[in-house]
Amino acid sequence: MLLNTIQPAIGSTKKKQRVGRGIGSGLGKTCGRGHKGQKSRAGGFHKVGFEGGQMPLQRRLPKRGFKPIQMKRVKVITLSDLNKVVTPEVNLLLLKQSGLVGSNVCAVKVVATGSLSKAVIVRSDVKVTLGAKQSIEAAGGSVE
Repeated sequence: MLLNTIQPAIGSTKKKQRVGRGIGSGLGKTCGRGHKGQKSRAGGFHKVGFEGGQMPLQRRLPKRGFKPIQMKRVKVITLSDLNKVVTPEVNLLLLKQSGLVGSNVCAVKVVATGSLSKAVIVRSDVKVTLGAKQSIEAAGGSVE
Protein backbone atom coordinates (compact mmCIF):
# COMPACT_ATOMS: atom_id res chain seq x y z
CA MET A 1 0.00 0.00 0.00
CA LEU A 2 1.28 3.45 -0.94
CA LEU A 3 0.21 6.75 0.57
CA ASN A 4 -0.81 8.14 -2.82
CA THR A 5 -3.25 5.24 -3.36
CA ILE A 6 -5.26 5.66 -0.12
CA GLN A 7 -8.92 6.56 -0.74
CA PRO A 8 -12.03 6.71 1.43
CA ALA A 9 -14.41 3.75 1.28
CA ILE A 10 -16.96 3.79 -1.51
CA GLY A 11 -20.14 5.59 -0.42
CA SER A 12 -18.58 7.18 2.68
CA THR A 13 -18.18 10.65 1.12
CA LYS A 14 -20.79 12.80 -0.57
CA LYS A 15 -20.49 15.85 -2.78
CA LYS A 16 -21.16 19.15 -1.02
CA GLN A 17 -24.60 20.60 -1.83
CA ARG A 18 -24.12 23.80 -3.80
CA VAL A 19 -26.76 26.34 -2.79
CA GLY A 20 -27.97 29.33 -4.76
CA ARG A 21 -27.57 27.68 -8.19
CA GLY A 22 -31.10 27.97 -9.54
CA ILE A 23 -34.53 26.53 -8.82
CA GLY A 24 -33.69 23.17 -10.36
CA SER A 25 -31.23 22.40 -7.57
CA GLY A 26 -33.91 22.65 -4.88
CA LEU A 27 -31.86 25.20 -2.96
CA GLY A 28 -32.00 28.24 -5.23
CA LYS A 29 -32.91 31.86 -4.45
CA THR A 30 -33.09 31.91 -0.62
CA CYS A 31 -30.74 28.88 -0.38
CA GLY A 32 -32.80 27.08 2.27
CA ARG A 33 -32.71 30.02 4.70
CA GLY A 34 -36.32 31.13 4.32
CA HIS A 35 -37.43 34.76 3.98
CA LYS A 36 -36.20 37.68 6.05
CA GLY A 37 -35.07 37.63 9.64
CA GLN A 38 -31.70 37.52 11.36
CA LYS A 39 -30.89 33.93 10.44
CA SER A 40 -31.51 34.54 6.73
CA ARG A 41 -28.74 37.14 6.55
CA ALA A 42 -25.00 36.61 6.34
CA GLY A 43 -23.38 36.73 9.77
CA GLY A 44 -26.73 36.53 11.60
CA PHE A 45 -26.66 34.11 14.53
CA HIS A 46 -28.02 33.64 18.05
CA LYS A 47 -26.08 32.29 20.97
CA VAL A 48 -26.97 28.79 22.16
CA GLY A 49 -30.18 28.77 24.21
CA PHE A 50 -31.37 32.16 22.93
CA GLU A 51 -35.17 32.31 22.80
CA GLY A 52 -35.81 35.64 21.11
CA GLY A 53 -35.57 37.72 24.29
CA GLN A 54 -37.81 35.42 26.32
CA MET A 55 -36.21 34.27 29.57
CA PRO A 56 -34.25 31.15 28.55
CA LEU A 57 -35.11 27.74 29.99
CA GLN A 58 -31.78 27.39 31.82
CA ARG A 59 -32.49 30.65 33.67
CA ARG A 60 -36.15 29.86 34.41
CA LEU A 61 -35.39 26.66 36.31
CA PRO A 62 -34.52 26.93 40.01
CA LYS A 63 -30.94 26.31 41.03
CA ARG A 64 -30.80 23.94 43.99
CA GLY A 65 -27.21 22.73 44.12
CA PHE A 66 -25.98 19.22 43.50
CA LYS A 67 -27.87 17.22 46.16
CA PRO A 68 -31.65 16.79 46.14
CA ILE A 69 -33.50 18.38 49.04
CA GLN A 70 -35.57 15.23 49.62
CA MET A 71 -32.46 13.02 49.90
CA LYS A 72 -32.24 11.20 53.20
CA ARG A 73 -28.79 11.30 54.76
CA VAL A 74 -28.61 7.70 56.01
CA LYS A 75 -25.36 6.26 57.36
CA VAL A 76 -24.82 2.50 57.48
CA ILE A 77 -22.77 1.16 60.37
CA THR A 78 -21.71 -2.41 61.08
CA LEU A 79 -21.88 -4.58 64.18
CA SER A 80 -18.12 -4.24 64.61
CA ASP A 81 -18.63 -0.44 64.73
CA LEU A 82 -20.97 -0.92 67.71
CA ASN A 83 -18.03 -2.42 69.64
CA LYS A 84 -16.41 1.04 69.56
CA VAL A 85 -19.31 2.68 71.42
CA VAL A 86 -18.37 3.23 75.07
CA THR A 87 -21.87 3.30 76.57
CA PRO A 88 -24.11 0.20 76.60
CA GLU A 89 -26.93 2.24 75.06
CA VAL A 90 -26.90 3.21 71.36
CA ASN A 91 -28.92 6.01 69.81
CA LEU A 92 -28.39 8.61 67.08
CA LEU A 93 -27.12 11.33 69.45
CA LEU A 94 -24.56 9.03 71.10
CA LEU A 95 -23.31 7.85 67.69
CA LYS A 96 -22.81 11.47 66.62
CA GLN A 97 -20.97 12.30 69.85
CA SER A 98 -18.71 9.26 69.53
CA GLY A 99 -17.76 10.26 65.98
CA LEU A 100 -19.07 7.12 64.28
CA VAL A 101 -21.48 9.17 62.16
CA GLY A 102 -21.30 12.74 60.93
CA SER A 103 -23.28 15.62 62.36
CA ASN A 104 -25.43 16.01 59.21
CA VAL A 105 -26.69 12.38 59.28
CA CYS A 106 -30.48 12.08 59.73
CA ALA A 107 -30.79 8.31 60.12
CA VAL A 108 -28.56 5.35 61.00
CA LYS A 109 -28.96 1.71 60.02
CA VAL A 110 -27.06 -1.17 61.61
CA VAL A 111 -26.18 -4.06 59.26
CA ALA A 112 -24.98 -7.54 60.20
CA THR A 113 -21.35 -7.22 59.09
CA GLY A 114 -18.63 -8.26 61.52
CA SER A 115 -19.26 -9.51 65.02
CA LEU A 116 -20.50 -7.97 68.25
CA SER A 117 -18.58 -8.81 71.42
CA LYS A 118 -20.62 -6.93 74.03
CA ALA A 119 -24.26 -6.41 74.96
CA VAL A 120 -25.78 -3.16 73.69
CA ILE A 121 -29.25 -1.67 73.83
CA VAL A 122 -30.23 -0.13 70.48
CA ARG A 123 -32.90 2.59 70.75
CA SER A 124 -35.74 3.20 68.30
CA ASP A 125 -34.14 6.06 66.34
CA VAL A 126 -31.53 3.61 64.97
CA LYS A 127 -32.82 1.16 62.35
CA VAL A 128 -31.56 -2.42 62.51
CA THR A 129 -31.65 -5.18 59.89
CA LEU A 130 -33.07 -8.58 60.81
CA GLY A 131 -29.66 -10.28 60.80
CA ALA A 132 -28.15 -7.51 62.94
CA LYS A 133 -31.05 -7.79 65.41
CA GLN A 134 -30.42 -11.51 65.82
CA SER A 135 -26.69 -10.90 66.38
CA ILE A 136 -27.36 -8.16 68.97
CA GLU A 137 -29.79 -10.40 70.88
CA ALA A 138 -27.35 -13.34 70.69
CA ALA A 139 -24.67 -11.12 72.29
CA GLY A 140 -27.05 -10.38 75.19
CA GLY A 141 -28.32 -7.00 73.99
CA SER A 142 -31.71 -5.82 72.87
CA VAL A 143 -33.40 -3.71 70.21
CA GLU A 144 -36.15 -1.34 71.38
